[in-house]
Order: sequence, then structure tokens, then C-alpha cells
Amino acid sequence: MPTKSADPSVPSHVLDDPARASLLGAHARFAESVGAVLRYDPEVSVFVSVPPNPGEHDWRDAAKLLGPGGRLAVGGLTATPPPDWEQIMNVPGVQMIAEDVAAAPDPEAVRLGAADVPEMLALIERTNPGPFLPRTVEMGTYLGIRREGRLIAMAGERLHPPGFTEISAVCTDADARGQGLATRLVHAVAHGIVERGETPFLHASAANVTAIRLYEALGFRLRRELLFAAYLVPVRDAD
Repeated sequence: MPTKSADPSVPSHVLDDPARASLLGAHARFAESVGAVLRYDPEVSVFVSVPPNPGEHDWRDAAKLLGPGGRLAVGGLTATPPPDWEQIMNVPGVQMIAEDVAAAPDPEAVRLGAADVPEMLALIERTNPGPFLPRTVEMGTYLGIRREGRLIAMAGERLHPPGFTEISAVCTDADARGQGLATRLVHAVAHGIVERGETPFLHASAANVTAIRLYEALGFRLRRELLFAAYLVPVRDAD
């Protein structure tokens, strides 16, 4: 299974910067770049990637790419942006990798697509599992469970570095919790990933102890702790 990248502009392990590895590979069609700085099409995902050990020219390229007041959203950034880049988010998180997941299809789960996006966005707004944009559904397979025609739970594939696929947007309406729907959908999404010969992984807020315990029970183990951070581009840097 490929875990190392031969490209010197990416970290040695693809999960150290999965957004970068995705944008240089399976998600290249969504990539926008200036120099070595990459981001997703802003309607697809919020994630941006700067190269390891970025220099002053990389921060200038990031400013050009994002524009005046633009938002640099990153996970696991080890470098520190210039001091005049205002930090607007700093959330401790975890990255977990499948160790022994009971992947299995679910007969009630349905494939979600572009026509379902309004309902998906509404469910995301009610449950707040993390960023989800109008074209995030294009990043991979999203599955949902409906009851009486109403979308009440979903999960899907997001980042796609070589050999791995991230499970994301795991959410269930408040009045449908306690029925095991999240577990079933994680199993179903993982099934599609494993069938391709890839390994599921995921991210979660370190404060979401309930979700982390669920993922551990499902067979995920902690790979690393990281910070989800966001910074604003100074207006003068984007000129």
C-alpha cells in the first residue's frame, strides 16, 4: 500500500498533509495553485496546503492565491505564518486510521448526489459535523439514510491521498440518534473504500469525546494529534 510520496513538495507520509496529497493526485481536477501553494476550488472544500518548511515566497504565493482577506484553512500545519496573518481558528483535533473496521454495505443507505445537496447542506447546518460546501459531494461517495423521504443521516468520502480515503460528514439528526445510523453509515462508506483496496481514515475534534469513542469502537486508532487552524491574509500581502 503506498504511503510515501516521491514528490519533494509533499511530506514523507501522505497522511501528514492529506489535502496536498489529494490535490496532487486523485483530486487534481479541483486544484488551484500559485507556486507550490495549493487549494481546493472554494465551492468544493476549504482546505489549503502550503509546502513543508515554507519560505517567505510561499506565504506571498498563498496571499496571491487566496486574495485580500482570504482564509488559509489548514490541518496539522507545523510552520508558523507571518506575524501579521491573523489567526481566527485553532481547534485541537485527532487523525485516526482504520485498524480493524467491520466494513459492510447497508441496504437502507442510498447514494447522494447533486440533486440532494440542498438537503445535505440543511442537515449539516443542523448537526455541524464540519465544513461542507455546495460541491463537496463531488469529492467522493456520499451515502444517506432517509425516513419518510427525509434525509436524517449521512456520511461520505472527502480527502483522497494515495492509498487512503477520508470518511467525513458523519452526522445524524437529533431526533434520529441512538439508532446506530452513524455506525451503519461509517461501515457502508468504509466498505466502498476497502473494496478499492484503500484504507479509511478520519479526523475529529479532540473535544468530541463521544465521536472518538465511537470511532475507536468501530476499529479506528489514533495516528496523531493535530491542530485545525485558519488565518486571514493581510490585505497588503495580497496586493
